[in-house]
Amino acid sequence: MQRIKGLKCRECGRLYPIEPINVCDYCFGPLEVDYDYAVIRRLISHERIAQGPRTIWRYRDLLPVEGDRIVDISAGFTPLIRAENLGRRLGLMHLYIKNDAVNPSYSFKDRVVSVATTKAVEFGFTVLACASTGNLACAVAAHAARAGLQACVFIPANLEVGKVLGAAIYGPMIIAIDGTYDDVNRLCSEIADRYPWAFVNINLRPFYSEGSKTLAYEVAEQLGWRAPDHVVVPIASGSLFTKIWKGYNELRLVGLIDSPPPRMSAAQAAGCAPVVTAYLAGENHVRPVKPATIA
Repeated sequence: MQRIKGLKCRECGRLYPIEPINVCDYCFGPLEVDYDYAVIRRLISHERIAQGPRTIWRYRDLLPVEGDRIVDISAGFTPLIRAENLGRRLGLMHLYIKNDAVNPSYSFKDRVVSVATTKAVEFGFTVLACASTGNLACAVAAHAARAGLQACVFIPANLEVGKVLGAAIYGPMIIAIDGTYDDVNRLCSEIADRYPWAFVNINLRPFYSEGSKTLAYEVAEQLGWRAPDHVVVPIASGSLFTKIWKGYNELRLVGLIDSPPPRMSAAQAAGCAPVVTAYLAGENHVRPVKPATIA
């Protein structure tokens, strides 16, 4: 039996084979990986995980990969730090901070890009690409170098130099586009339709986004295989938030934790909070905003 059934539209439920596609042909809903959790439950165990590498790939049974070659630059298994001083100020006895800034390219993007690059290799792509405003470009360039793929990153032309220096170290092709990040993303979508390139956050997005689940797996393991009571997640599009939630639910489905899923809270910077603004207004539509932050 296969662990992975295929791709499934989150909106209408239509099924698709495992291919580098990200949108339903019928309703334009997002596609997500569809797993057979009964099969995974028979495979996975605490002991099996403990024998794996101290990276996200110790949770391989819960990730959408099928080939033998894993593109791993040692992302994941980052420190879970007990924040005692901050906890006292907030009146919390057990406050922890997950420090993903110590990943190889200094952000959680290494998790998602490791999975996406592994799938790119499985699919036979030779170019790894992305639309980015900094962190993703660095992760893509690093993983492409590791995998022996050509890297191509598209950025807004007005992006600060410091945000692309980390990517430039690995020698990718960097293309600056006169426009906003949304303009860059739209252009990349058109390129992905025309050329056989692996855009991690476009045609590989169903696989890419699954890498975020490993944050939930790690925290549960680091807490002695139990879910925390409450998780606060910084969000941009919201994918990290939903995948962490999915991760905790998967751990229950396959018998790795008994505790209920945590309460989830999302956080955005006050100068760029379109999702929070929409939520507080009771709206389903998120209106783009121009960021006014120091990041």
